[in-house]
Amino acid sequence: MQPSSFTRPKRSRLSIETQQAISGYLFLIPWLAGLGLFVLFPLGFSLYMSFQKVRFTGEGMKFEFKGWENYSYAFLSDNTFVAALVGMMKNTLLVIPIIVLFSLFVALLLNLKFRGRMVFRAVFFLPVIFSTGQVLSEIFNQKAGSLDMLNKYDIAGFISANVPTFWADPILTVLNLFVVILWYSGVQILLYLAGLQTIGASVYEASLIDGATPWEMLWKITLPALTPFILLNVIYTIVDMFTVPLLNPVLNMIVTNMTTANLGYGYASAQGWIYFTAVFVLLLAVLGLSRRFVHYSGER
Repeated sequence: MQPSSFTRPKRSRLSIETQQAISGYLFLIPWLAGLGLFVLFPLGFSLYMSFQKVRFTGEGMKFEFKGWENYSYAFLSDNTFVAALVGMMKNTLLVIPIIVLFSLFVALLLNLKFRGRMVFRAVFFLPVIFSTGQVLSEIFNQKAGSLDMLNKYDIAGFISANVPTFWADPILTVLNLFVVILWYSGVQILLYLAGLQTIGASVYEASLIDGATPWEMLWKITLPALTPFILLNVIYTIVDMFTVPLLNPVLNMIVTNMTTANLGYGYASAQGWIYFTAVFVLLLAVLGLSRRFVHYSGER
């Protein structure tokens, strides 16, 4: 009699990749819950309110469907909102190059080897820590964010007399807030410094052996290597400038309209979505231009 052979049941074991994926999703669950509860739900609710007339009663919030009436009122009847939105767009388009180029210049200087450069790096980043809403409000109220030479040398009068009004007002606004604007360059400087650390010293040594000048190394090595960081800083600066309440009349208008009679949360939500759409289109334009620039540089 032959001994009976016992076959062990096959166990379904998960692969290492599957186990790692499950672990990753488990870690993502708190973030996804927070995203849905504190981001997606408020966004969806605000979009719903933008098509409603919202009233507060003793029984709670009452909604009356208005369709596109809030949006049409913002463009056709509320002239202050359209003017503030256009002015904010012009000011931001002037501010972004200033911050991006200034932070790039400072980062190139701080990347050089000299005594005490860590102290200077900390000095340029300190405004990011201290620039809270109350601090900026005090600076703005005390006129400490403007340049004294504008009035001393009548630069404001020269700009007003020789530059078209469409651009003169944004230029004067930027100059009046020049010091405060440069305060928002700390994060950009830090990102540029991180990008400069990715360029190996051997690349510069090889270019020196080939006879390249510092100016040629800047344009042929440094700036091409910093292209992703320049794009990142442009996107960060756009989002940062459009979300600063102190320098943003559109956000202040939206907050005011939330408690205004006959307007309320419905109209304020519509204004918020119009503002979001304008910023989102600007970001898409920047991404599209950056892709064409990278493609053109690659062909060259």
